[in-house]
Amino acid sequence: MQTNFTPEQLRDPAMRRSNAILRACVHCGFCTATCPTYKVLGDELDSPRGRIYLIKQMLESGRDPDPKTVLHIDRCLSCLACMTTCPSGVHYMHLVDHARAYIEQRYRRPWDERALRWLLARILPHPMRFRLALLAARIARPLRRLIPDARLRAMLEMAPRDLPPVSRNDDPQVFPAQGARRMRVALMTGCAQRALDTDINDATIRLLTRHGVEVVIPRGMGCCGALVHHMGRSAEAHAQAGRNIRAFAAEIDGAGLDAIVINTSGCGTTVKDYGHMFAGDPLSADAARVAALARDVTEVMAGLGLNAPRAPRLRVAYHAACSLQHGQKITDPPKRLLRAAGFEVVEPAEAHLCCGSAGTYNLLQPAISARLKERKLRNIIATRPQVIAAGNIGCMMQIGRGAGVPVVHTVQLLDWATGGPTPPALAGLA
Repeated sequence: MQTNFTPEQLRDPAMRRSNAILRACVHCGFCTATCPTYKVLGDELDSPRGRIYLIKQMLESGRDPDPKTVLHIDRCLSCLACMTTCPSGVHYMHLVDHARAYIEQRYRRPWDERALRWLLARILPHPMRFRLALLAARIARPLRRLIPDARLRAMLEMAPRDLPPVSRNDDPQVFPAQGARRMRVALMTGCAQRALDTDINDATIRLLTRHGVEVVIPRGMGCCGALVHHMGRSAEAHAQAGRNIRAFAAEIDGAGLDAIVINTSGCGTTVKDYGHMFAGDPLSADAARVAALARDVTEVMAGLGLNAPRAPRLRVAYHAACSLQHGQKITDPPKRLLRAAGFEVVEPAEAHLCCGSAGTYNLLQPAISARLKERKLRNIIATRPQVIAAGNIGCMMQIGRGAGVPVVHTVQLLDWATGGPTPPALAGLA
């Protein structure tokens, strides 16, 4: 694609990067075949190719974003299915991230949108605030039909009926390996996950230590920055990511780390991109070290192998989170591990399409999210599963409302199959 940025514009590193990405696009349209929003809306401007044209026009002109451009960029899930499909290697993720930051800096949204985005940025990355918000939402949920704003109704509907107690395993500490130590890793405990399902981190710690891994929960670690990063709030994202980089770097320089284990794939995609996010920053060297060590928990377990697995013969539908299959290009390890554990693994049709969760997307774009959720659930339920497994808490929450069968994290099934307790959601199947 031909571009016409001025020399002055190209002095900006972000603009140079976007220029290179735009030039790689040959507007072939392969991306439209796998784009969820194009599938459900049928609008060229709601496809990656259409959004690329809008972003090009916006950035080249140097103008403030117009409402039409903002509408179609906001509708993007950042599922990155287009990057899996693209034959030209267009790095759409970095392009749309730049566009969102540009919009955040130069576009004044209506007051209600500004308020909602501010609220999400102040609550979701902070586990205790999120817990309090979920409790308040649960109290207010009976009144949701009286609320005219669909986004606020979606927030109320997201609140689970019960919240697990706080897990002290998420506090800074070290869990020794059982038997001979094979690895020493740091576990990223996440933010929303610590409020919604504390058993995921508990199961991860049990599984890793059982397989000879020493697990450290670093002091000073917090949200990875993904939630605000995808809202274009770059300064907040860098502040949150910077805290993690310093926390992990201290462990690397101290007792050392063989890996940084992440069990929320949305976080994993962002942490693995820290090197790009902090290019030219004083933290760039440490950011690159952290990114190079980041691993999804299934990557680590695939290397270690499972000790004496004895899973109940359950039919498990595996849901591939977009951030895992498209963002990190991890497709086979979770399924191989589940099969090695003894589960019968089935995959739904259209496994490449997003479920509609996508971080804060189901709260900011509830109508499109609901259509994608319905499509995903139809395909999953058609496999007649007894259990649904996924590697991302957002997907689990999205699919769990309406699935009719338990939804658990992949690591919970692997922990159970190798000697751990029955996952709470599967108590009736044990």
